[in-house]
Parts: sequence; C-alpha cells; structure tokens
Amino acid sequence: MIINETFFNDSTINVAKKLLGTNLCRKLENGDIYCGKIVETEAYCEDDPASHSFCGITKRSITMFKKPGFAYVYMTYGMYYCFNVVTEKEGTGCAVLIRAIEPLSDNITLKTKGPGLLCKAFNITKEQNGLNLLDENSLIWLEYGISPLKDDEIITTTRIGIKKAIDYPYRFYIRDNKFISRK
Repeated sequence: MIINETFFNDSTINVAKKLLGTNLCRKLENGDIYCGKIVETEAYCEDDPASHSFCGITKRSITMFKKPGFAYVYMTYGMYYCFNVVTEKEGTGCAVLIRAIEPLSDNITLKTKGPGLLCKAFNITKEQNGLNLLDENSLIWLEYGISPLKDDEIITTTRIGIKKAIDYPYRFYIRDNKFISRK
C-alpha cells in the first residue's frame, strides 16, 4: 500500500525514523520492479547548516521546498546520486536522505549500502528529481512495510560524510541490520 501524505504530518526527524521499515520501490523502463526495505536514513532541515536548503531556495535545493513526498535527487562528488524524500509542509525546505536499503527483490544485484550505491542499484538519477513518490503511477514510490519500529529498534547517531553540523544526531538505522552503510 502506497504511503499517503498524512504520513509526513510530523517533523523531519520523526519522519526519518518512521521511514525505517517502509519500502522504496522503483519501476524500470523495461518493466522490472525493484523493491527494498529502508534501513538507514538521515534528516536535513532548513535550519541545519549541512542542508542544501540552509541558504534558501537555489537551483539545486528548489525541490526540497515542494510538498512532502516528492523525490529530491542530487549529484555529489561529481559522480554519485543521492535520493531524498521531501518532508514537512510545502515551502519549508526539509528532506530525508535514504542511505541504505535491504533488497526485497531478487533482481537487485548491485550493493545498496550507502546512498550512491543505492541510487546506482535502483537506477536513480537526476531525471527522477521532483517525482511524486505518493503517486501510484510514479516510477518511484514508497509503500508501508513492516509495523512501525519500536524506539529500541532504532539507533540514533551523527551523520556521515558531511563537513557542517557533524554533531547533529540526525542519522537513524535499524538495529542489527546488516545492510546499513556503516555502524
């Protein structure tokens, strides 16, 4: 069942936790469908110096200011794409980075640990930036997965691979999951 907009009626931090255990699905041009359980996320808010929206709306960050449930895809290090889910109300500039998934489809053959590898495995590029993930006809969508996780099943740590706000505890992952990018 596709996640609906009310799922996002919460803070970006809470949505980052609630996304754990939900499923990311991708329909490829050849009709194949990839599906994976989200096991690791990071939250980025408008008042966060590490967020692309920190300096307001720019050509790069404009998608972060859309309605919740849209895809925000950008390139990093000139070679990797990162996939995010826009959160909070339209005009706010918040998103959750999906760092890792646990493959649920046998046809996923590439590694999915880390945001760049996840995008490579799911063939997610800048072309998917701005897709509505809550639309049943979208090429990428989010589905409810397992029951919501209990607090003791979620590990909270600082984020990985950033230079600003490195002490913010905005990274979340499922305890003991072997598909997270780094412990």
